[in-house]
Amino acid sequence: MAYSTGEIAAKLPYLRRYARALTGSQAAGDEYVRTCLEIIVRDKHPVAENIDLQTELFRLFHKVYASATPAMAAAKLGGDPALRTVMALPPIERQVLLLSALERYSFADVAFILGVAEETVRDLFNRAQESMLSLAKARVLIIEDEPVIALELKSIVESLGHTVVGTADRERDAIAIADRTKPNLVLADIQLRGEDSGIEAAREILKRHAVPIIFITAYPERLLTGKGVEPTFIISKPYDPSMVRAAVSQALHIASGA
Repeated sequence: MAYSTGEIAAKLPYLRRYARALTGSQAAGDEYVRTCLEIIVRDKHPVAENIDLQTELFRLFHKVYASATPAMAAAKLGGDPALRTVMALPPIERQVLLLSALERYSFADVAFILGVAEETVRDLFNRAQESMLSLAKARVLIIEDEPVIALELKSIVESLGHTVVGTADRERDAIAIADRTKPNLVLADIQLRGEDSGIEAAREILKRHAVPIIFITAYPERLLTGKGVEPTFIISKPYDPSMVRAAVSQALHIASGA
């Protein structure tokens, strides 16, 4: 194994983030990540140093993911609520959408990760974009203290046919809006106005409502620790609108149980 244990460990938070986004559950996603590590440790998948480490980890993850069956998932997770999500694996179109729009891999890299032709990836990406507009319309809460960004996020959400039920730049306002409107999705920044925290607002909202949360922040490392609030997605600022559209689509897809 050309890469050191420390180098591999440094990439795991990003793989865990993607695994959660794909499966909808950190517990389910971590089972796949854990299996990847076991394979590497046993030298059944040596990682060559002439290949980008993170890309190779994503490729191994998808090999494990593609080989999983409901029976295998049941054996690993037992009665864990994550089992429902694992047994309804997202189609390859959504894998392509997440890898390209959210993880920012080129079509060529996505083709390498998934083991398909690049032309196939382009076709799957286009089909995934079309499917985003077929989801049931949702109520979305935006927690953001920068008015320009809040307005842009509102525009992105509404372009997908969803409704923004409110925007908030303070913890108490976000919680109040969530209690009043019961949103289907929350988009949140970490740092809010004054000393307020989007993490604390999200934590309180999750105590009251089972709702997927997407953090859009300039400080993603604060959420890649494996502790505290586990968001459905983490998007780094500055972001591309396509990243937000992909995250919204996948989060609502998972939440609907489709």
